[in-house]
Amino acid sequence: MSQISQQWEYRTIRIATGGFLGGKVEVDEFDRSLNELGREGWELVAAFDTSQGFGQSSDVVAVFKRPR
Repeated sequence: MSQISQQWEYRTIRIATGGFLGGKVEVDEFDRSLNELGREGWELVAAFDTSQGFGQSSDVVAVFKRPR
């Protein structure tokens, strides 16, 4: 009997930050995006911010996976 390993597909989204120095995330918008992807079967596996220097964030990047 051959064993087939689970295969995954991945999706990455960027959420732009706002505010004078960046880093402000619209939490309601972010929640809507996460919930919509969750309803489509995507599971959040990582989230991180991207730096534009001096401790400021320009985007939040979220990585999702779901079975293929």
